[in-house]
Amino acid sequence: MEKNIRELNLSDDFLFAKVMTDSEICRRVLEKILKVPIRKVEAPTTQRTIDLLFEGKGVRLDVYVNDGEGTVYNIEMQCSRKRNLPKRTRYYAGSIDLDLITAGEDYINLKKAYVILICTFDPFRDGRHIYTFENRCRENLSLSLGDESIKIFLNTRGTLDDVDEEMKELLAYVEDTTDRFAAQAKSPLIRQIHQKVNEVKQNPKMEVEYMTLMQRDRENIELGREEGVKMALDIIRLHLDGKEAQEIANLLGLEADYVNQILEDYANLPR
Repeated sequence: MEKNIRELNLSDDFLFAKVMTDSEICRRVLEKILKVPIRKVEAPTTQRTIDLLFEGKGVRLDVYVNDGEGTVYNIEMQCSRKRNLPKRTRYYAGSIDLDLITAGEDYINLKKAYVILICTFDPFRDGRHIYTFENRCRENLSLSLGDESIKIFLNTRGTLDDVDEEMKELLAYVEDTTDRFAAQAKSPLIRQIHQKVNEVKQNPKMEVEYMTLMQRDRENIELGREEGVKMALDIIRLHLDGKEAQEIANLLGLEADYVNQILEDYANLPR
């Protein structure tokens, strides 16, 4: 069932992108995630499309930010397990690198880049609120490659005591973006974000934009259903060929959970 704009949580792409256009909120959120001071951020860009140099689809980024001091940040809201998230972050990072340097420019000019995914599920099932990855030497884990490409996964449903209370509260707010939650929140950052949330929700122009987007999504859903049926048939075909769920997932670039769900539905079909 579709939500109206007043029912949206921060986990919804539309609301998240609109809130993060506020440079000060974006800066403070990044500071909280990275635990480093950030002096300023340039005007955040939302739903930015990077057209790749080779033939194929471009990539659309939820929030793309430059701090003007040699670092770029891509922040994505992720509510679905259906795709291979680690490879998706690699795709995002590679696309950003191609966008940062023009043809013929030296790779030394590549900026430090963070790809940050805020997930409404635990992407690695380890109970953590935050998972940070960078390239390190297997033989000596204290030795970093130094390519300045960092991927961070945030988990709104973490169970470990691995972050401070303000971060836990912020992640909980992502899925419960309500006046009640904001009123009880101890974090000044949440109150600042919620003020912007209400500005977006009460703006008639934002409501029209959201409704237009929903109509476009309904049209795309029909196309997606056709593609989904084809994907399910590919999974079943490979299963009947004797392949295991994890192997199918690897071959098709899918999450194993999604493949298992399709196979479970298939097994439960009346014969």
